[in-house]
Formats: sequence, C-alpha cells, structure tokens
Amino acid sequence: MRRLLPHPLLTVTLTVLWLLLVNQLSAGQLVLGALLGWLIPFATSRFWPDVIRIRHPLALLRYLVVFIYDIVRGSFQVAWLILRGPTRLRPAFVQIPLVLKRDLTISLLANTISLTPGTVSALLSEDKRTLIVHTVDTNDAAALVAEIKQRYEAPLKRIFEGEED
Repeated sequence: MRRLLPHPLLTVTLTVLWLLLVNQLSAGQLVLGALLGWLIPFATSRFWPDVIRIRHPLALLRYLVVFIYDIVRGSFQVAWLILRGPTRLRPAFVQIPLVLKRDLTISLLANTISLTPGTVSALLSEDKRTLIVHTVDTNDAAALVAEIKQRYEAPLKRIFEGEED
C-alpha cells in the first residue's frame, strides 16, 4: 500500500489545496485534485529521505492556528511600521540556537519564520545548530528569540520529532 500511496497526508493536503485554488467544488475538480494529490507524491517519493510522522496531530492544528494568527497580526504590524515611516525602524539580525535535529523540521521552522511578515530566515549554519533571522523591527532580540522558540520551534519538535529526541 505504501508504494501506491507513499504520502497519504500529503495527498489529502494537495487535494484540498487544489480545491481552494480553483475555488470550486465540483466532481471534476475533486477528481482532478485527487489525481494531482496522488500523482505529485507518487512521482516525487524517491526524493523523500524519511517517512514523515506526525506524532501529535492536535498539536499540529494548534500550531497552524498560531501560525495563521501570527501572519494576520504580523501583516498589521508591518503595515503600521510602514505608515510610521522608515526612520523609526530598528532592523536586526538575530541568531536562534536550534534544538531541532531533522532537516524537515528545520526547514519548516525557517519557512514559518519567512512566511510571517516582518521576519525572514537568512542563514542556517553549516552544523544546523543556528538559524540567523532578519527582523524589520525589534528592540529586544532576546525576546524575539524566545518567542520564535516558544511559538514555533517547540511545537514543531513536539509534532515531528517527539519529546524523546
């Protein structure tokens, strides 16, 4: 079964994303979305080094809610910063020490940071123990590091790596 449906969660996710993109719920679009949702993971399965295991599905849902909330909140904060004018910005590069071990979770953290308005992942150290993040405005780098670790890194570790790692 694993050979025919290598990533079931990804298949469902891609099908739902297709339906959201076309903004139409019809039998044809559902079949096309399901076909794409199956074909893409099937065709790319040899490029996936690990099987993705979601250890805590409810934690994943909480993480997604926090992430969406932070995107909306960050959008308003960045808009306010722009309206205030660029002279009041306090940009900074911040080093975030990582406890994540798997490439997937590090990548998800870096992408989460980059998708949240006002921050962008700039560099991952060669030993994968430090992520450098640029922020457009901060007066307390330590508080930003603590927020990223608490809101994003800890849940990703719980969801994909488990507490025992």
